[in-house]
Order: sequence, then C-alpha cells, then structure tokens
Amino acid sequence: MIEIHNEAEADAVKDDLAEVQGLLGKHRAFDESMRGQDAARTDLAENADRSPYIVVLRDLLNTLPTVTVALILNALSEEDRLLAWAEIPEERLDSILELLSEEIREELVADGQHTSTKVMVNAFELHNGRLRQITVDRPAQLANITPIWVDLVAPTPRVRAWVGKFFGLELPDPESLTDLEASARFYVDENDEVHLHSDFLLDLEDESRNVPVAFILHRDILFSVRSEELPVFRLQRLRARSQPGYVTDGKDVLLDLYAADAEYSADALEDVYAELESVGKHVLKTTLSDDEAGSILADIAREEDLNGRIRRNVLDDRRAVSSLMRGKFLTSDQQEDARQILRDIESLDGHTSFLFGKINFLMDAVVGFINVNQNQRVSKLTKISIVFLPINILAGIGGMSEFSMMTTGIPWPVAYGAFTVGMGVIGWLMYLGLRHAERRGESARKLDAPRS
Repeated sequence: MIEIHNEAEADAVKDDLAEVQGLLGKHRAFDESMRGQDAARTDLAENADRSPYIVVLRDLLNTLPTVTVALILNALSEEDRLLAWAEIPEERLDSILELLSEEIREELVADGQHTSTKVMVNAFELHNGRLRQITVDRPAQLANITPIWVDLVAPTPRVRAWVGKFFGLELPDPESLTDLEASARFYVDENDEVHLHSDFLLDLEDESRNVPVAFILHRDILFSVRSEELPVFRLQRLRARSQPGYVTDGKDVLLDLYAADAEYSADALEDVYAELESVGKHVLKTTLSDDEAGSILADIAREEDLNGRIRRNVLDDRRAVSSLMRGKFLTSDQQEDARQILRDIESLDGHTSFLFGKINFLMDAVVGFINVNQNQRVSKLTKISIVFLPINILAGIGGMSEFSMMTTGIPWPVAYGAFTVGMGVIGWLMYLGLRHAERRGESARKLDAPRS
C-alpha cells in the first residue's frame, strides 16, 4: 500500500497529478490536430516524440519521486496510464510497479511498451521465501550470491563468456535461436544440463511477434537467454519478489514462466475477440464501401496474424512442458503444476480454432461486399451499353452508303438531323424501359419481403 504521511504531501501529489493530466490532454488535442492534416506524415501515435507535451511529460515523470509517480499512475484513466507509462525510464519501472496494485501492475506489464534491448544480466536468489533481484555488472558480483535464476537480456559474447565461465556452462547466442529443429528444442547433454528453446509472445500495439528464448537448467539453477525484454518475464519477477513461497527453485521459475506465458496469450486472445467484435459491427452494416472494406480487411489480417502467433506460442509451450514432464525432472507438486498448465493451454486451443473460423467468416463477408459493389458497377455499365446498343446500330446504318440512297432528294441537313433525333428518342425510350423494369423489380421484392 502507498501511504501519504501528511496533508502537504497529498496536496503536492494532487498538483503533480493535475499537471500530468493537463499535459496528456494537450497531447491528445495536439495529436488530433496533426491527424487532421492532409499532408503525408507518420502517425503521431507511433512517434510521440513529435509532441512537445510528451517531451515535457517525460521530463516531469523523470524528476518526480517513485511514490508520487505510482500514485499518479494509480489515479489516471487506463488510456492515460498507458501513455504515461511509456514515458517512464526503463531503470525506474520495477520500483514503481512494486507500489501498484496487482491489477494495474499486470495491465502495464502486459502492454509491453517497454522492450529493453540493452545488455543486462540479472541474478535472482531466495531471501525469506521471495526472489531478490541483483543486477550483475561484473563477474566478481557472482561470487557473493547463490542464485536460482540468472536472466540475460541481449548479452554480448563477452558477457555470455564470463557468466558461462563462472558457472561452468556455455550460453547460446540469442540471435541464433530461430529456425531450430524440433530435436534441438529440448535435450539433455552429457553434463546433465537440460536445454529448452521456446518462443514467447510479444504483443505490442503496432506489431506482434514471437521472441525465442533459451533455457538451461544447470545444477538446479535456471539460465534464460533472450534478445529483448518480455512482459512475461517482468511479470514473473514481480510476482516472485512480492509473494513469499511463490518459487523455491529454478524449475519452479521455469514452470511459472510457461504458466505466465499461457496467461499472457489468453489476454492477447481477449484483445482479438474485442477487435473482431468491433470489426463485425462494421461488416454487418447494410452497405460497405470499397475503402471501408479495404480497411477492415487490413484489420482482420492483423488479428489473424496475432491469432496465428498465439496458437504457435501455446503449442510451443505445450511441447516444452510435456518434455519436462517426460524427462522426470519435476517433483510431484511440479508435475501437478505442469498438468494444470497443459489444461490451460488446451482451453486456449479451442479459442484459437474458433477465432480462425470467425476470421474466415468476416473475410468472406467483406469480400462479398466488394463483389456486390463490383457487380453494381458492372450492372450500371451494362445498362449504359443497353441504352446505346440501338443507337449504335442506327449509327452503323447511317454510316453506310445505302443511307444516302434512301434519303435521295432530301437535303442532307434535314436527313441527318432527323436521323440524330430518332437515335436520341430511341435511346431515351430504352432508358425509360430499364427504369420501369427496375421499379417493378423493387416493388416485387418489397412485396415478397414480409413473407420470407
């Protein structure tokens, strides 16, 4: 719980909150004005640095105390909270998250806006039943700790070398973890080291991707190597630090990472459901223009891509957890935890399959609207051709030499003038005939509609 000790502190927090809300309001107004301009430019939402108010907000949040920032985030709306969260420096995130409620914490972590790619080695040891995080900058620090988990984010070859040398193992390059054969994703080497390679979902606002992660269980210590920060790992660290007895060894950490990944995938599926529901409301309208259809198809394609990545992610989790169970490395309690993870993953399979069907239906419906619009254009062209068909025939006759023979003795201005008027009258009569046929068809459809 965050406590305010006196009224002066409360007033200061209120002033800071009002200033943050004011800056966010000005940023949204600036954003809308930039979106309304016709000049081609990158969307401001994708490049918030272009907003001067975001720059001021970033500087303000960087100077405020950690407790004040946590109170401000707690008081903001969800949309404003995510905007402010994106401007907090990476090194302050964990300390701020520890002060927030579990619900807000998971919301911010799952948003995935902060994806650090800097070299980082964190070691975690048990202290009074909780994980204690220790940032390791040099090899000498490792001699003073007894970790159960060593987490490496975008390590350089030099960092991998001195960490591996200290613990007596070889750490893989995170950039070489892609396109592995199934046999290389789980194996036990001659030193009884357990190697696991898995993909973890990273769902960002503008894109989604699967990030490969290498795990090594060596002397009851879990080593994880990846190329960038992941929300699942941050969430796991926060839970283990705040809840006593949450983990007891490296295998517990590994299983909980897979459980958190399944939970993260479930949250991403909820977002897919919400987006497809919004798309469905547009698709089920009476009419849909080609531009609207194109935009909707792009939205559906993005959700289909995310759904496919989620399915791949949970299948990879299932394979990894099943491999751990077959390897008989787990205790009876850990075996039960693994079975629960598999049950959770099994429930997600049905959702991904349902979403694939819904996506196909929406795509077929949008394509159907496009076909209807195309047919309407073809129908209009057909009507125009029907109107001009007799005129073309008459024009062909008028262009033959026999026409001059038929009009012998009639001055040519009179003959061709009468001929032109005749063509116009015939074309007009054809148009009236088509309009009459359309009205009769519409009347017949209206009469038949109540019966169906």
